[in-house]
Amino acid sequence: MTRIVCIGECMIELREGTDGHVSRGYGGDTLNTAVYLARLGVSVDYITALGDDPWSDEMICGWQAEGVGTTQVVRMPGRLPGLYVIQTDASGERRFSYWRDSAAARSLFDLPETPTICNAFESYDLLYLSGVTLSLYGEAGRQRLFDSVDSARQKGCRIAFDTNFRPRGWPGLPTARDAYKQALERSDFIFTSNEDLEPLFGDQATHELLACRTTAELVIKTPEPACRVLVGQTDIIVAADPVDAVVDTTAAGDSFAAGYLAVRMSGATPSAAARHGHRIAGAVVRHRGAIIPRIAMPDVQAG
Repeated sequence: MTRIVCIGECMIELREGTDGHVSRGYGGDTLNTAVYLARLGVSVDYITALGDDPWSDEMICGWQAEGVGTTQVVRMPGRLPGLYVIQTDASGERRFSYWRDSAAARSLFDLPETPTICNAFESYDLLYLSGVTLSLYGEAGRQRLFDSVDSARQKGCRIAFDTNFRPRGWPGLPTARDAYKQALERSDFIFTSNEDLEPLFGDQATHELLACRTTAELVIKTPEPACRVLVGQTDIIVAADPVDAVVDTTAAGDSFAAGYLAVRMSGATPSAAARHGHRIAGAVVRHRGAIIPRIAMPDVQAG
């Protein structure tokens, strides 16, 4: 069975309703993907750092209940997870506000446990990370991550990267560009959009992306409800079915990536993988929050 590991940060999630009332959950881009992978029957672990507080305990219990492996999660005494608030407009588009500067996850690659975590990468078939993952760590932490990725790739592990660019997470564009270039050149699957890459690379965004085509499978979100997939000699557009009553687009991309990878890693074609990703994302955007109720999951299997 394919084994996948997702790396990043999970935060306390506060969802603000139209009446001003707030409900609490948790989420984070790579964690969202891990949960949806687990729901699709994929063996998946999550790597992050949390505190020793009740909210961190709740996260661990929740992930385990979803089937996400937590043996590589580091617990840091006296620390807390980050927090974010989601506000959505009438069309379902969301706005995020963050409180995360001192979150435990930021220290993941500067801990006594770091060498053990890095060595564990080699035991997986696929390592999944995002632009948000890269933004968590300083220069030294990112270099440890990239060095570990290189070692894992030499052992046959493949890399999936969701570009998911959030400017507020970076000290400046030059630092972000350098980190993204390093991630792109190491990736076997790239999930992206012009919305992510143009703020980073400007009119060179297409050039930077297509430069990866010889080594990576590119999955590009288009302005229409569709994606463009480029791999080898294949260049196809796969449309999504229309979704009535979009409620919240939070985790749409995260769940799409889970649906895509779940079947692609089992040998399905890129077009089948894209259709599967669209079906998962189409269900997610009909509900509020990053993680939808299990009963709301579409009746599709990873295969």
